[in-house]
Amino acid sequence: MSSVSGDTTENTAEYRGWLLKWTNYIKGYRQRWFVLSDGLLSYYRTQAEMAHTCRGTINLAGANLESEESCNFVISNGGAQVFHLRARSEVDRQRWITALEMAKDRANKMRERVDEDDDFIVSPESTVTALRQKLDHLNTCQNLVNQHGLALQQAIAQLEDSVKLKSLVKDPQVANLIKRTAEFRVASSSMIKACSTFVTYAAHHEKEWHMAREQRERLEETVESLARQHMSLEKAMNKSKRNLMDYELLDRPPGEGVVGIFDSDEEDEDFYDAIESGNNDTGYLTPDPSQCNEVVFMKPLTLAGSFTFKGCRKRRVRIPDKPNDKANLWNIMKNCIGKELSKIPMPVNFNEPLSFLQRLTEDLEYAHLLTSAVNAVSIEEALCYISAVAVSSYATTSNRTSKPFNPLLGETFECDRTDDLGWKSLAEQVSHHPPVSALHVEHENWTYYQDFSMTSKFRGKYLQVFPIGTSHFINKTSGHHYTWNKVCTTVHNIIVGKLWVDQSGDIVVKEHSSGASSRVKFHPYSYFSRETPRRITGGVFSPDGAPRYVLKGTWDGSMSYGIVTSSDPNDLMGEDFRQIWTKNQPLAEPEKIYHFTALACTLNEPEEGVAPTDSRRRPDQRLMENQNYLDANAMKVKLEEAQRARRRAREAQIVIEGTPAKYQPKWFKKQTCDITGDDIWRFTEEYWECKKNMTWDRCPVIYEDEAYVQDDGLDET
Repeated sequence: MSSVSGDTTENTAEYRGWLLKWTNYIKGYRQRWFVLSDGLLSYYRTQAEMAHTCRGTINLAGANLESEESCNFVISNGGAQVFHLRARSEVDRQRWITALEMAKDRANKMRERVDEDDDFIVSPESTVTALRQKLDHLNTCQNLVNQHGLALQQAIAQLEDSVKLKSLVKDPQVANLIKRTAEFRVASSSMIKACSTFVTYAAHHEKEWHMAREQRERLEETVESLARQHMSLEKAMNKSKRNLMDYELLDRPPGEGVVGIFDSDEEDEDFYDAIESGNNDTGYLTPDPSQCNEVVFMKPLTLAGSFTFKGCRKRRVRIPDKPNDKANLWNIMKNCIGKELSKIPMPVNFNEPLSFLQRLTEDLEYAHLLTSAVNAVSIEEALCYISAVAVSSYATTSNRTSKPFNPLLGETFECDRTDDLGWKSLAEQVSHHPPVSALHVEHENWTYYQDFSMTSKFRGKYLQVFPIGTSHFINKTSGHHYTWNKVCTTVHNIIVGKLWVDQSGDIVVKEHSSGASSRVKFHPYSYFSRETPRRITGGVFSPDGAPRYVLKGTWDGSMSYGIVTSSDPNDLMGEDFRQIWTKNQPLAEPEKIYHFTALACTLNEPEEGVAPTDSRRRPDQRLMENQNYLDANAMKVKLEEAQRARRRAREAQIVIEGTPAKYQPKWFKKQTCDITGDDIWRFTEEYWECKKNMTWDRCPVIYEDEAYVQDDGLDET
């Protein structure tokens, strides 16, 4: 098969064919289909991809083209893009180089003309006036040429007829003069005729040009008028929407709350955010009292769109700034000299002011995608949204390298956002050896729960964390039950250098009643790869295993899905991609608040009525948030020692009474999952009733000051 085809003429300006392109050190050169057109060199995996997917494009204007040994050549545009290419033969390479050089020359000339046009922009009126002046000048010159040309022709004719010239005609110089004179006479006659034709044509079309200019001016006025009308209609429509919403709210009985989502595709649509009243520098969203009779319109902290909810709940939008002093590793090591290794506490300087239970709750940052999964038209479409939820849980790990506080045994965290986000959750530390955290989330239309444990391996330069546990999602409307796993997290530069986090592995989402599934692959970062960092790819498969949708994106940015166009499960292609998840924009100066999201800033906000074991009540965590690192470290050691004392008491009870003294969680119970057959911690549904009655008798005392004795056991946090 020929490697090239096409044409390099000025008319087509296009060249196409197969070339070998360098990909990376593992795959080497791979065959790609290249197309040269309009000064752009683009490539595709196959010819069929030309209709929907371009793998890369380089602009030849200003590009460098270098020939190497054998059949290789390189195209670069200043370092941003470099194509290392190889032709099938030396002849093919020379054809490509010739075509590329010609295309580059055309592209450079076109850019120069565009630059000149940009520098010298004149009005159409001045152009027409100048053309008319030039036309008049040409008409005058044509008359002069016509007049003098006829006189010259007559003089030459008279000279030819003279007797004296006839006697000199035998002279070679005279003969040559007569020949040149005859040629000039023919040429001047042709020029006079061409000028006459052009002047006639220009005069004939001058009126048409004038009419075209008037039509263009009228069209510009019409378009401008339509734009003004469109803008006024948009404003009237937005005003009507707000008036309609206000009318519906006023028409409701007093005390009746409203829960709803008003989505809009209009980018310029106005919305009511929390309105500041007076000077508000407390870090809280403070609604205007005049807006708080029954319903307050507020933009939610993490989700797009406008929500309505009852009451005027204040929620902070920032936490106290992180202290500027950095932990000195050598000072910490110096203070540990002479101490037993198991007794060395990890200082809070390496933590963030959140418990791991609160960090686990952050998986609900994009919980609206679960609601979208409930409303999906098919199981396969629902799998796209659930896959986006699974991916979005890693969105903040790219820049949040601080460690959350390890939960104490029996520690809990509730997050009731029913009023504004539509869900409420409870997390509990149900085991400490091994550490296991359980989470249960309840929504009007769905239920989500998971338990999380992990193992880790330190490999010198980096630390790998392997999660253990399964996430469950149940659609209350259809009864569909979905499960998925988590991927491996790798923390690099543990000893020296700046910490950075990468994700790798596959997330498999299954719907167990139908057998449909999806798979998302997290591609690990490679120094030698030219692919996008933090890239994810995958697909959604119907119950019979046929691919239905293609998934692509980055786990710290966005994710899209498209309809499958190829049936190869190892190389899925798609078209008509639709973006279903985008990472929320970071808050201002995120490095000062540990790169917390808006939702994360609210998780440790003090709240009345929560259980005594809630993470918000943890004193060392609260001291750290308030920038009191010294007292926070002392309190952390105290809480750890108190936890060891409680463990020793349980062990002593076994020895004395001979009865089992294993810790029993207060709000979760271990069961065997009917779907997966694995052991899982399920919510007992008792917490919210206890909160309603404010009966916390069953809660252990884990934060109150307790006497403790030095212990030989391992550090449990």
